[in-house]
Amino acid sequence: MAVYTQLSQDDMTNLLAQFDLGQLVSYKGIEGGIENTNYFVTLEQNNQHKDYVLTVFEEFSMDDMPFFVELTTWLAERQIPVPFPYKDRNGIALKKLHNRPALLQPRFTGHHVAQADLSPEHCASIGTHLAKFHLASENFYLRRQAHRGVFWWRRESQNIQRYLSKEDGELLAQEVRLFDELREQPWGLPMGTIHGDMFHDNALFEGNQVSAILDVYNAATAFLLFDLAIVANDWCTLPDGKVDPAREQALLKAYHAERPFTPDEYKAWPQLTRTAAMRFWLSRLIPACGVEQAGRQSGDMVIKDPDELKRILQQRIATPSSLPS
Repeated sequence: MAVYTQLSQDDMTNLLAQFDLGQLVSYKGIEGGIENTNYFVTLEQNNQHKDYVLTVFEEFSMDDMPFFVELTTWLAERQIPVPFPYKDRNGIALKKLHNRPALLQPRFTGHHVAQADLSPEHCASIGTHLAKFHLASENFYLRRQAHRGVFWWRRESQNIQRYLSKEDGELLAQEVRLFDELREQPWGLPMGTIHGDMFHDNALFEGNQVSAILDVYNAATAFLLFDLAIVANDWCTLPDGKVDPAREQALLKAYHAERPFTPDEYKAWPQLTRTAAMRFWLSRLIPACGVEQAGRQSGDMVIKDPDELKRILQQRIATPSSLPS
């Protein structure tokens, strides 16, 4: 269960007293998250119940949060269906609970779709929405270095070597090096604000259409195509790591229809699919190897299978994919 910060009735009552959203009816911790603590919160106002989500941030400081407050507000104003923070009666959105940042946000309708049930239509919908996310944030005025970006994976890929087999250690180091070589190319890869963690469980659907994009708290300034690679690796692969061509082509064509690929992106795509797999393989290896992480008790950590991403990486190496024209 990924509820790292336990909140009492008094915690909730004192927080909600600062807003004009109604009286507390109930609240419940949400299982399944990895990085943050989330609660469903139900309030009553004018004899009507309305649902919200309260997020308590386990890794970020208060100083980290303005980027996310501003970004989600910016995107919501441009009709991108992301959770945005409500402001209290004094116009303040960012709160502190148990010495951690917290935001109160709307709860969206829709349902999660299991990875095994994803169809080309689901993938086309997220492709369209991701491109619109990138275009909507094109003129966003803040920048942010990813907290699990290139500097992080350079450092952590070295720190974790002693826990890995020689083969795995060399594979990890190779992929870190190859991304550094890509960055040295004289290419003008489009950069902007990316979601950074657009796995299938961070989307809600009505039918086969996206109704919400959740968990924007890995957003950062990076290559836009890297974001698409993250999606392709999760949404379009089979349990053995192989790519489902129908799903991947649906994803890529839908994205391309909204934001056409540049010539240099065609060159970079095969490596970026590998880099995206490496990044999440590494982030899963760290807790799986028992490495301590700040802000959480190791026994409470949600640990996902790192080998899933290793298989995807190996398949991306063996069978490079290409972008549609």
